[in-house]
Amino acid sequence: MKNLRITVNGTVYDVQVEEVDGTASPAAVSTAQPAAPKAAAPAPKAAAAAPAGGEAVKSPMPGTIISVNVKAGQSVKKGDVLVVLEAMKMENEIKAAKDGKVVSVAVNKGESVDTGTVLVTMD
Repeated sequence: MKNLRITVNGTVYDVQVEEVDGTASPAAVSTAQPAAPKAAAPAPKAAAAAPAGGEAVKSPMPGTIISVNVKAGQSVKKGDVLVVLEAMKMENEIKAAKDGKVVSVAVNKGESVDTGTVLVTMD
């Protein structure tokens, strides 16, 4: 019997494989049991809070900023593209939910962001 540790989609399993005639037999694999839980991942960096009176536009998913289309002080209309976020090889346009003015831009092109990271603050 060989003891192996296998990771599937981030979950670690300890399995036992029986060797038959010097080769591993898939039919001899025992039911996988999850291994002891691994240490918790470090907490993501805290997202900056929106300034008083401003509304934060946050990242809906983790990804990389590939374009910042607005500047602080710029007026925008509902539906204008504020930032383009690449996630899972897809470009996602983050749009203004309402007419307003950009108070601040919290990200730069090429920056990686987590879910909930403040991208832009609008007034």
